[in-house]
Amino acid sequence: IDAFHPLSGPQRRRISTPPLLSYLDSLQEPAPQQQPFSAPTTADCESSTPPRFSYAPLAYFGLDKLVSKGPRPTADWGTPEDASRKLDDDGVFRVGSWWCSEGGWPSPNGKATTEVFYTVSGHGCLSDSDGAKHYFGPGDTVIIPKGHTGRWDVFEPIHKIWAVNAHEHVEERTSPIRVRVDHYHTYSPDRANGPQTQDPLYGGPGDGHAAWNTFYDVGPNKVGIWTGEPGTIPVSYGSRAFFHVVEGVVFVTDEADGTARRCVAGDTVMLPAGWSGHIDIVEKVKKVWVTAD
Repeated sequence: IDAFHPLSGPQRRRISTPPLLSYLDSLQEPAPQQQPFSAPTTADCESSTPPRFSYAPLAYFGLDKLVSKGPRPTADWGTPEDASRKLDDDGVFRVGSWWCSEGGWPSPNGKATTEVFYTVSGHGCLSDSDGAKHYFGPGDTVIIPKGHTGRWDVFEPIHKIWAVNAHEHVEERTSPIRVRVDHYHTYSPDRANGPQTQDPLYGGPGDGHAAWNTFYDVGPNKVGIWTGEPGTIPVSYGSRAFFHVVEGVVFVTDEADGTARRCVAGDTVMLPAGWSGHIDIVEKVKKVWVTAD
């Protein structure tokens, strides 16, 4: 990305937005006019009873909004520099965005958390400790389990939306611990199960509005794709959850104060533990989701 240059000093700076890949652009839908949005502060989160949800349009994670962390000192090829911005953090579960330029570096220390991310743009590869490679690109969902070791390689600048669960124990029992990549084609409706089973995202029984595919279920972490037809889904005292809208239009409404957000493709929502409200699907929706028990 021509607009991104190595830092010349300790001062942090912001970076410019490159165009997204064309086929992801086709998923985007103009957001409605609304008041400027800012992420909730720690004080807001601590004083809210019951807890409120957090929301960000894709523009909140625009590359000009991310704060540079500088070059990676352990890089062994390229000049990777990364930048990030957090949406919310409850001390265990947090959500945000990250960008990185081309380059590669080893990750020899066990990962301290389980991370799940949706790739907005770019191409890369995560390798396990035995050299097994896991390639990913736009639209793919990547799971890096707690305890993973290996390496990162960024072949084209990566922009991702991430959710991290700081659970206590390493839950994977395989050796070595492996990255999981679920590619965009796995999101097709014919790969979804439900609604005959318990809804893994909202907790209620299937009611005909929704179908889903849970493609990762280890310890306190569940990850999948969720699709829904127009209708209303009540949520009572749900689990910590994150979702990123891939297609469609959905309203999220807080039961406590009536706060509502219209979510379209590219938008991100974090639901805290104990949240109650309802989900109104306006246009058939498809979402990548994570729950953290």
